[in-house]
Amino acid sequence: MKIKKEDLPTTMQDGNLHMRAQSDCGGITIGYNELPAGTDFTPLLKGLIKDLCHCPHWGYVIEGKMLIIYDDGKEELVTKGDVYYWPAGHTAIVKEDLKLLEFSPTKELNEVLANVGKRMAEMTK
Repeated sequence: MKIKKEDLPTTMQDGNLHMRAQSDCGGITIGYNELPAGTDFTPLLKGLIKDLCHCPHWGYVIEGKMLIIYDDGKEELVTKGDVYYWPAGHTAIVKEDLKLLEFSPTKELNEVLANVGKRMAEMTK
């Protein structure tokens, strides 16, 4: 299987935020995300275990910067050119407009995205 990033189905779009993903590629979801500076996932993760993302992610930062905050309080800044692995138990704040390619287990990612969608709907009421 191969697919151009432009052909990945859009999973979320709001202003400059554009998330695309092809789910269940052997149990893994392939994502290409463009996120504007200031995007903070923390309030969107409320209601999950420890109010954090429980889905591990592997990926590559194409451009920009994002701060990852782990459940033990450690912080890590990922920047352009970084290959990363984020274990379960994290949140993230975009520090500089970001583009990244990401691979995540489909089941866990779908659970997190369902919660994010629910929180976003509550915030727009």
